[in-house]
Amino acid sequence: MSSIKEYFSSVGKGIASLAKGMAVTGKEFVTPKITEQYPENRHTTLKIADRFRAELTLIGDEQGHNKCIACGICQMNCPNSSIELKTRFVELPDGKKKKVLDKYFYDLGSCTFCMLCVTTCPQDALEFSNDFEQAVFTRDKLVKVLNAHSELTDAEVIAEASKPKPKPAMDPEQLAKIKAEALAKAAAKKAEKEAAAKSENPTT
Repeated sequence: MSSIKEYFSSVGKGIASLAKGMAVTGKEFVTPKITEQYPENRHTTLKIADRFRAELTLIGDEQGHNKCIACGICQMNCPNSSIELKTRFVELPDGKKKKVLDKYFYDLGSCTFCMLCVTTCPQDALEFSNDFEQAVFTRDKLVKVLNAHSELTDAEVIAEASKPKPKPAMDPEQLAKIKAEALAKAAAKKAEKEAAAKSENPTT
């Protein structure tokens, strides 16, 4: 008798387990698919996550020139020496020399995508694109010149340096302090004039 109960109990458990598994399977039938049919959907529905790091790029300004000032901080902080800067000096009209970026070499093959270069850049001139299609047949093609079409000419550097520098905006607290000092001086002068007038014409 006990063996019959155990038999039907095991059958019931099997059916319950099967129903649970079928419920999971059925749910997946109606769940939106996340598999990308690459490369068929390369130009239609392919979407790469914004935070995906694929290739280091230089950020350009409004004129299309890169914002790099050739300070070398990215090169110093790169743990794999994936970045190499070549600089040159441009003589300005006042006789001073300005260091500018000549070539920005980036070795994609040795990059670990740690983002130390991006986070330490004082000019916010670097970012990682999410263009993951970087496969090549030879190793040397992974070494790229990032400023190949965005470098400034010597004439443009001189023209930029010759522009009058805008005055920095004054801090609100500093401005309030100056106004308060001016009002205090005006009040002191007024008090001095009133005192001088009273001394000349004393009241009886």
